[in-house]
Amino acid sequence: MDAEVEVDLGGQRTRASVVPGTPGGAEELESCAQCLSNKAKADLAYGQARYWQALHGRAVQRELALKAKIEQLRAQLHESEHRLFGEKSERSKSKASGKESVQGTRKRGQQPGAAGHGRRRRGESLPVIEEMWDLDAQQRCCPTCQRPYEPLEGSEDSELIEVEVRAPRRVIRRQRYRASCRCPAQPGIVTAPGPAKLIPKGSLGISVWVMILIDKFVFQRPPYRWLADLRLTHGLAIAPGTVTDGLQRLMPLFEPVMKAIVEKNLEAKHWHADETGGPVYVKREGKPGYHWQLWVFLSKHSAVFQVEPTRRGKVVETYFGKSAPGILSVDRYVAYRILLKRGRIVLAYCWAHVRRDFVRIARDWGAQHQRWALGWVECIAELYRLNGQRVRGRDDAQAFAVADGTLRQAVERMAEWRAMEWAAADLLGIRRKGLKSMTNHWVGLQGFVAHPEVPMDNNTAERAQRNAVVGRKNYYGSGAEWSAKLAAMMFSIFQTLLLGKLNPRLGLRAYLELCAHNGARAPADITAFLPWEMSEERRKQLSVPTAYRQSA
Repeated sequence: MDAEVEVDLGGQRTRASVVPGTPGGAEELESCAQCLSNKAKADLAYGQARYWQALHGRAVQRELALKAKIEQLRAQLHESEHRLFGEKSERSKSKASGKESVQGTRKRGQQPGAAGHGRRRRGESLPVIEEMWDLDAQQRCCPTCQRPYEPLEGSEDSELIEVEVRAPRRVIRRQRYRASCRCPAQPGIVTAPGPAKLIPKGSLGISVWVMILIDKFVFQRPPYRWLADLRLTHGLAIAPGTVTDGLQRLMPLFEPVMKAIVEKNLEAKHWHADETGGPVYVKREGKPGYHWQLWVFLSKHSAVFQVEPTRRGKVVETYFGKSAPGILSVDRYVAYRILLKRGRIVLAYCWAHVRRDFVRIARDWGAQHQRWALGWVECIAELYRLNGQRVRGRDDAQAFAVADGTLRQAVERMAEWRAMEWAAADLLGIRRKGLKSMTNHWVGLQGFVAHPEVPMDNNTAERAQRNAVVGRKNYYGSGAEWSAKLAAMMFSIFQTLLLGKLNPRLGLRAYLELCAHNGARAPADITAFLPWEMSEERRKQLSVPTAYRQSA
């Protein structure tokens, strides 16, 4: 019969069976139990060590995640404060301010050693009114002995520019005649024709409508401010409803011009495109809110603005559906990628947006990332410099070939640097996010290399929209769809005139006068008002003054 003994296995008591009379049975069992007890203790200690190591690892990961979150929140706070209270992100600060800039210490304005433009002659094209100023009789003699002064030949001349605005009221008196004969075809009373009007039986002349359109869509002054100025300065009160109704009735006059601008724009081989918010305060079925989009498509000779209720890619797809193949300079907004499916339009992405990514990292994410980000900023600046040299040497084939080769080598070095950093195991957090966009858009970012006529950035489109953005801030968008479409139409016409170095006021005045003489209808032939169609003599008549070109 087996006997049971009690042994200790790692702090736990257990019972085991022993055959009586077996030599050394108890001793061997006790030895085995001791081994099992030591192993259990070791396993327990190892398990506890692994448990505490796991807890420590999770604590370390949690601490790193919290530090990263704190760093991100600090960066967001810094960026928010900068937007509210700071200067522009890419504006340099002078040495005198004691503040450093992420792009150097270059001062604004004309640089020392640069060629000046000389003293500017203002108002050379203005009519001259000569005035002769003389001393009073008692001032023409010596105050001591009263002997008269001797006049000198010539005079000391100076100029003073004055602007006097008049608002006359034209009283039209049309002479009437009565026939002295009794011919059956002769009317009883014959009245002289009156002046041509844009709006039949309207009381506002062409000059008033020119001023309203220029003030609102070129200088972005809300009409109610202009009407208030007119009332305070000249005592003339015009109801806002009269202006609103008149603008709506004038809108069909500009439709043929707008159609010609769109057709010319679609014939181009290279465009710039951008979009910005443009509120339209109307309720539309299926669209919540009033946030619409103002799109711009800019070519060398024309600018087309379109106001659309959506920011989706179908707007771009519809517009370029009938265009010729070409290159479109854009930012990194995903809606433009819909054009890649057609294969006719090539996207050239904007290097200025990539640069802004690294400028923000250097500004907002602390010193540990600043040096890394500024390295990329300097690398992008070098690309701009080399591309500028290449563009300036396009007329010299040999110089262009050398500059083109140098630029391509710089782009290859940047590609190698980007690929090496992107593959690095320690590229985490904001650094990886900063390189992600460059990596995803690298093919489009190289568009300027093969096409020297394509700029490296899309700043041209952003500058074209600046005027419309000022208007959005001044008069808060449009109150009706027709008003929004009129705004886009006038932005297109005025920007196209400015691209052709034409004076918007002169061009608009000449066109509206022709419409008025055509029975308040758009003329059949508008080639005399299209910058790419008009004669050189016509261009000189409507050209922008030299002083405006220098200041623009």
